[in-house]
Amino acid sequence: MPLDRRKELGEFLRSRRARLRPEDLGLAHYEDRRRVPGLRREELAQLAGVSVDHYIRLEQGRTLHFSEAVLDAVARALRLETVEREHLYRLARPWSEADRTAAPAPQQVRPGLRRLLDSAADVPAYVVGRTTDVLAWNRLAAALITDFGALPPEQRNLARLVFLDEGMRSLYADWHGKARDVAAYLRVDAGRHPDDPRTTELLGELSEARPEFRQAWAEHGLKDKTHGRYVYLHPVVGRLDLGFETLRLPDDPDQALIAHTVEEGSPSETALRLLAAWAEESAQSTPRPPGTR
Repeated sequence: MPLDRRKELGEFLRSRRARLRPEDLGLAHYEDRRRVPGLRREELAQLAGVSVDHYIRLEQGRTLHFSEAVLDAVARALRLETVEREHLYRLARPWSEADRTAAPAPQQVRPGLRRLLDSAADVPAYVVGRTTDVLAWNRLAAALITDFGALPPEQRNLARLVFLDEGMRSLYADWHGKARDVAAYLRVDAGRHPDDPRTTELLGELSEARPEFRQAWAEHGLKDKTHGRYVYLHPVVGRLDLGFETLRLPDDPDQALIAHTVEEGSPSETALRLLAAWAEESAQSTPRPPGTR
């Protein structure tokens, strides 16, 4: 079933209240009388400068017509980051017909973008679309992560790979951190496309298959892929400490180009060069067209 926006809104606000400590906000804290972690609804309403009833109606999703001023005040009181603010606004405002498109059109990667991927031979790079689908990649990205071309199209999905592919657990030095990140990316996407049946299907599959996903999803993490770093423990070349940068397409913000970077002169740079040589040698012995070819 589609995302239950009222339920999602309430759980999101409660999770953000729970992470705030009253003493850090100048509020009296009576430990023996506090039954739940974080702020009470009354305390949050006081900080936001809104009535308790008004905030309760927001958290319970009784109506989805809150003013920008109220949402701004609640976001400030909860100390929400940018991606969290955007998520709150999407959940607490009426959706347009465009928001409620049941079946978004299949995503296509432009030929020019594919050529860009292929030309970046020394940089692992790939394109991610809705629901963390991997839409295109270059040879070095396939050598680093997995042979995407050997997978059926429906399995070329980062969330499915991270949670369901046992090999991924040993590929990432901090698999649990990677798993939480992927769940957070997926939640942002689900908020942007609440009625996408593929999102609903993927969430159901992962929830049924993996308790780790259920735990990560229950944390209500939200993260937009921008930049950062992961440490890979590659079975061929060993440890690779790689940064990544994300470039979103202006005409399709649901597509993101992810490119890995490496520090010049570092052991990881040497390992990445060895990986590129291994990928080239493997391609020559068993030719496979790059990208989604």
